[in-house]
Amino acid sequence: MTIIVTGGAGFIGSNFVFHMLEKYPDYRIVCVDKLTYAGNLSTLAPVMDNPNFRFCKIDICDREAIYQLFEEEHPDMVVNFAAESHVDRSIKDPFTFARTNVMGTLSLLQAAKVYWESLPEKYEGKRFYHISTDEVYGALEMTHPEGIEPPFTTTASSSEHHLAYGKDFFYEDTKYNPHSPYSASKASSDHFVRAFHDTYGMPTIVTNCSNNYGPYQFPEKLIPLFINNIRHRKPLPVYGKGENVRDWLYVEDHARAIDVIFHRGKVAETYNIGGFNEWKNIDLIKVIVRTVDRLLGNPEGESEKLITYVTDRAGHDLRYAIDSRKLKNELGWEPSLQFKEGIEKTVRWYLDNQEWMDNVTSGDYQRYYEEMYKD
Repeated sequence: MTIIVTGGAGFIGSNFVFHMLEKYPDYRIVCVDKLTYAGNLSTLAPVMDNPNFRFCKIDICDREAIYQLFEEEHPDMVVNFAAESHVDRSIKDPFTFARTNVMGTLSLLQAAKVYWESLPEKYEGKRFYHISTDEVYGALEMTHPEGIEPPFTTTASSSEHHLAYGKDFFYEDTKYNPHSPYSASKASSDHFVRAFHDTYGMPTIVTNCSNNYGPYQFPEKLIPLFINNIRHRKPLPVYGKGENVRDWLYVEDHARAIDVIFHRGKVAETYNIGGFNEWKNIDLIKVIVRTVDRLLGNPEGESEKLITYVTDRAGHDLRYAIDSRKLKNELGWEPSLQFKEGIEKTVRWYLDNQEWMDNVTSGDYQRYYEEMYKD
């Protein structure tokens, strides 16, 4: 099987590549990435010499290059991670998000359609898997009583959502209601994917995931940013009062979920992938502070004084929470890590890989293989 993985030099994409090459040594993975600021080729160094791995520096909006790649590689499957994904950047530059997330996805869909329809078997044995976000659904209310400590142990095996911050959740049939340019662009791309199934019969799947955390995440995102800022004694900027709630999913659990859906999910279905793990931002940040301080040998809670409250993000959604019971009930997936274990592994990884973090924050990572893949 040959799989084109777009955005494979990014955070979730690279973790998925590692998972697939380790678990399926007979699969060929063709990794496509434009290597924007969030694409880090050095992350893929452990697999660059794998004979079943190929990296291609391609912009998914370059339709000619994408068509040519399909002709060269004869892919059976496409897994589309490629996206601009930072809400703050989308507020400042919505056009870039529309170009990559909408037109880039359309470019991939059209290339897959043209190539697969040219084959004698057409769509038989083929699949286009599109990675989306819970942000397309909009926001949920917070209705849980105050004073409840966030859970460390809630998992998808629970029959109820224990100690959640509200009684409502995002389900696969929740109406789309995006509030940021980022989520609007992802919502549009989701609609195009489904339209290609309904119009042309392309075998597609869409998954909507909650906030991911874990190794190799670009340090503009909350968890690696705060780990690095604590390490360097920099301020920890918290939007508003830190009351916004997010559901957190360990990235390797997300890779396992994609694997399960990729092989056993139903065509034209949507699956939500969440951690059953809601946290207020301020509570999450305090857990990060305590964990980093302990592992660095600092006095307990010392770095809480670095917390700085800043003006809230424009249009900041109050709460996201995904219900993943469809995925558990139909395909048997659930998170393998409790959050306390996941955050411990994550903090240790960043502290043990300070060279990786320093190369990213300094910009040195952009010079990795730059001669090989220069424009």
